[in-house]
This record gives sequence, C-alpha cells and structure tokens, in this order.
Amino acid sequence: MSSRESQAPHPSPARAAGALLLCRAEPEAVAPVAQLLRERMLLTRAGRGWSVLVPEGKPWLHGDEPVDRVLTGWATALAVGTPWPVLALWWDPDHSGYTLAAGFRRPVGYEWLANGIPVGEEEAMRTFATRLGLDPVLDTQSLDRLTKADPDADARARLVALLAVLTRAGVTLPTGLTPGAPAARLRETARAQPDAQPLEWSGWRRAVRAELDAVETGRLGPWLPWAGTPRARALALAQVAAGLPLTAWGVHRRSGGWIAAGALLLAHGTLGLAYDLMRPRD
Repeated sequence: MSSRESQAPHPSPARAAGALLLCRAEPEAVAPVAQLLRERMLLTRAGRGWSVLVPEGKPWLHGDEPVDRVLTGWATALAVGTPWPVLALWWDPDHSGYTLAAGFRRPVGYEWLANGIPVGEEEAMRTFATRLGLDPVLDTQSLDRLTKADPDADARARLVALLAVLTRAGVTLPTGLTPGAPAARLRETARAQPDAQPLEWSGWRRAVRAELDAVETGRLGPWLPWAGTPRARALALAQVAAGLPLTAWGVHRRSGGWIAAGALLLAHGTLGLAYDLMRPRD
C-alpha cells in the first residue's frame, strides 16, 4: 500500500450505523421499562403484539463500543426484567445482524458481512426460531436459507428477509422503518406514526410511578417482578444479586451496554423489593 493510500481518510463505520429494537409487547408495556435505559428513543407499534424502539441518539459515535455491542446491551437490559423477548437489529458499513434477548437466558445472534456472507452459527438461527415460537418447518427453512451463501443478497437484504419471516409472527414495521435506512429517516418515520411516543429519562420518581401504573393496569402485572407476590419478591432478590456483578463486569470492560443491563436489573429488583412500601394501601 502506498503512503498516500495509507494516509487517506477512511469512513468511520459508526457514522453510517443504525439500529432498531423490536419488543414482543404492546407499547404501553414497553414504555415504562424502556425509560429506565435513560436513552432518548421513539416508540411505536410494529404489528400485532409488537412494538419498535427507534434510538434518537447514537452512543456508538461517542465511545469505543460498536453498534452491535451497544444494542446487545440494550436488548439484554430490556429483556432481563420482563416476560417478553427483545430483538435488536443493527447495521454498519461492514456488517449487519441481530441479537435476541429473552429473560435471563444467554442472548443469541447472527450476522452477515456487508456483501451478505453469513458469519454466524446455524444453531443460533435455530435457537432464534425456537425462542420466538416460529413454525419449526416453514419458518425454520426460510431462516436456514439466510445461513447459506447468496451472491444476490447483501447484508441489508438479509435483514429484510429476516423481517419477512417475522411477519408470520405478527411483526409489521411501519413503512420507512427499514434496516439500512439513514438514522434521520428512521426517526422521521417513527415520529410520523399516529401512536408514536417520545421516551426520555424523567427521573426515578416518575419512572417508579410509571412502573407501578403498568402493574395496576397491565394484563401481565401479576407476572412482573414488582407485582408484590412472594414469588415476585424472590425474583427481585435474584435480579439484584445478578445485577451487581453484571454492572461491575460492565464497568471493568468499559461497556456501556452491559452497564445498562446490570443497572436495569438492579432497578427492577429494587422496585420489586420496594413495591410493598410504595404501593398505596386501601
């Protein structure tokens, strides 16, 4: 390589990176949990029983963490304290992929290089199908094709094909919310939706109140970690016990995503333990 070539500026992959977070829950259930991430996001419906979060900020531009690591942390943080899975879709000029987080189970993911070459493990794709309850024959066959070489499909086309499979599970993204689209277009599209909600950190007092309101009004209230039942209190203790070392590990690795996961575990656990004290008595 010539000295001129070595000195030529290279585009930063982060500058063209983007992401979407799909949650298998209604927006009213997602909103109070997503606020605890303390990130500005737009929330809107994404089909029957699904919601989508569109990040307004781009933390991968301001640190050493690439977009896939940030999104894995966010997805894990959202999923550890809820009964519904979270699917993160992410992309940059070099590669694209997804991460599926569900409860305390280890996240699974898959990725493709920019030209569409698969670099994940087929077992991850099968685990993905199982955890989302997809058809073991029809959907699994469609997903298997995404693990094979295809000279006509780049990384963006792979994510679009993945979403096509998920339509049979109820996912319907608003027109314009397309993997690979510029971040500004994603935000504009999300804002234009009639049910769009801007999510912004409003402090712990309001976050706790929103969580308690979700328990009172939501169908999943009895299963949430702050529901006030003995089983929920035991889960809250487990969340605190898991959140402390996870946060410490994130600090050691300087990983904002995993710090968020540990902090959200601690938040959910603390809310669960404090529920009996904070809940208004009759």
